[in-house]
Amino acid sequence: MRTPLHRLPPPPSALRGRVVLAAVAAGAFAAAATSQKGGEEVQLAHGAAAFTGQGGDTVSVPQILTVSRTTAAGPAEAAKLLRSQQLTTQREAQEAEKRRPRFVRPAAGEFTSGYGARWNAVHLGIDIAGPIGTPIYSVADGVVKEAGPASGFGYWVCVEHADGTITVYGHVDTYSVRAGQRVKAGEQIARMGNRGQSTGPHLHFEVWNPAGQKINPLPWLNERGVTV
Repeated sequence: MRTPLHRLPPPPSALRGRVVLAAVAAGAFAAAATSQKGGEEVQLAHGAAAFTGQGGDTVSVPQILTVSRTTAAGPAEAAKLLRSQQLTTQREAQEAEKRRPRFVRPAAGEFTSGYGARWNAVHLGIDIAGPIGTPIYSVADGVVKEAGPASGFGYWVCVEHADGTITVYGHVDTYSVRAGQRVKAGEQIARMGNRGQSTGPHLHFEVWNPAGQKINPLPWLNERGVTV
C-alpha cells in the first residue's frame, strides 16, 4: 500500500531509540543537578547527557560530582577574628607610644626675652611672642595643677610632671584643660594671649624645680632636646 504524499513515514527503530535515550539522560541530569536542601554539599551530574549515538538498552551512567558548599563562620571563628583585631590595635598603639616625643617646645613664635635681670627686676621665665590664639602645648607628660585666673598673668596653666617639676604658662588668652587632668607632651593646653601685665601677645614660660625654685627654662629644655 502506498503512503499518502502528505504524511511522513515513521522514523526507523534505531532513531526512536536515540530519542528515548536522550530524554532519559536529560531527566537524569536535571534530577542530579538539584541541590540537597539543608545539607553541606551539592551534587551535580557530570556527563549525564552524553551518549554514543547508538540504539539499544545501554545508557551511560551519570557521574556525580561533589562540590563543597561555603559555610558561614561560627562563633569561635568570629571570636578569633575579633581577638586578632584587638591585638593588632594594641600593637599599633604601643608602637605609636614609643614614637611620640617626650618633650616639646611650648609654642611656636619669636623668642623675645630670656631668664634673668630685666628692667631693674628679675624675669623668672622666658617669653615667646606670637599672634593671639597661637596654640600652647604642654612641654611634657603631666597633670594640670591649676588652670584659670592668676595675678599678673591674667590667665595661666600650671602642669606638674613625674619628677615633681612644674611648668608654668602665663598670659594665655584661653585655656582648654582643668585641674587634675592628665596631659601628654605636645598636647594643646591653651592659646597665646595678652592678658595681665603684658606688653604684647606672648607666652611667658617658667620652670619650677621639685624644690619649688624658678630655674632658667632654656638649659632645662636644651637638656631634653628642645630648642627655643
